[in-house]
Amino acid sequence: QVQLVESGGGLVQTGGSLRLSCALSGRTFSRYRMGWFCQAPGKERECVAGISRTGGSTSYADSVKGRFTISRDNAKSTVYLQMNSLKSEDTAVYYCAAHRTVSDRVVGTELDEYDYWGQGTQVTVSS
Repeated sequence: QVQLVESGGGLVQTGGSLRLSCALSGRTFSRYRMGWFCQAPGKERECVAGISRTGGSTSYADSVKGRFTISRDNAKSTVYLQMNSLKSEDTAVYYCAAHRTVSDRVVGTELDEYDYWGQGTQVTVSS
């Protein structure tokens, strides 16, 4: 069974940075494409960034392009989300998600493209 555990959330001031981590256990990490989603209070969960199984392809929501970077370390079974120049509107619970795939190019950006979810980590950006 796949288990995903996020870490790295917290409280940061506007303009600051955070790095989220998500460790996958129970299966071979390199067989899964990964994604980061966020859900703000009263809003639907939406994709922030996605990365292909090998890390060669990535995708970002327009709202975070140029500020956030998704990466993965298959040797550590971990996916990261580097968040820079944080804004108050980035405040949300951030979830990582995984989907097993044989493709080394496809990046998933929709909720229903993922099968496994972490418990979420809170990111709060204060002005």
